[in-house]
Amino acid sequence: MKLFDAHCHLQDPRIFHKAPQLIASAIDSGVVRFAVNGVSELDWPLVKQMGESHHPHIVPCFGLHPWYVADRTPNWLNTLKQSFASTPSAAVGEIGLDKGKKMGDFTDQVHVFRQQLELAKELKRPASIHCVLAFGDLLEIMKSLGPFPEGFLLHSYLGSAEMVPEFANLGGYFSFSGFLMSMKTSKAKRMVKAVPFDRILLETDAPDALPKSQEELEPPLQPVEGDASLTHPANIHNVLLYVASLLEMDKEEVAEASYQNAVRLFSY
Repeated sequence: MKLFDAHCHLQDPRIFHKAPQLIASAIDSGVVRFAVNGVSELDWPLVKQMGESHHPHIVPCFGLHPWYVADRTPNWLNTLKQSFASTPSAAVGEIGLDKGKKMGDFTDQVHVFRQQLELAKELKRPASIHCVLAFGDLLEIMKSLGPFPEGFLLHSYLGSAEMVPEFANLGGYFSFSGFLMSMKTSKAKRMVKAVPFDRILLETDAPDALPKSQEELEPPLQPVEGDASLTHPANIHNVLLYVASLLEMDKEEVAEASYQNAVRLFSY
């Protein structure tokens, strides 16, 4: 059984020094590919380095996350384009919209997000998208720029079941992480079952999105040595088991579909 972690941050300073060991133990558990998402100009070089050091296991992704929009330099877009020019294997991400607390100028976020979506279309690459409290705005923007033949990934999707068909029609894939366990089970089941089976992805969002420990779900959570609050990329197995339970399907079938879906999305 092979798994593809469709969205994580192994370059995160909380775990970067442990990344080789985390990757090795995750590979031993069956996680053979990792889409590692940059979040700002500061970590794009690290993501590039990881993609080179751990090829072909790591798919590098470059993007300006909404949390870091206010910190961008005047030359950020040129730096981003140069990162793609020097890294043909890279996808776009993490980009997106966030109306959470203390997020600053939303209009500025939208401007930066649209620029990166346009770049993804120009480069014919998929984009990994973050969305918090802004799904209406996101859908409007995606409709205005779409469809997206190369696809896009809605990471840690917690939107409504009703929006699934509209995003799917534009080229959307839906990636589930440990955050799914924070949603009411009945709502999560209705939403996951609304997703076309050829658009389901699994992720860890490591080192965040630690899955809730569930006694009925084995195996036990893999710890990150030194910090029990962080998630290990091998914990995608727990996400798999939870999604399979919501779908009332065998984990092997969900694993195979999610792996093939991710391979399709990241083939360009």
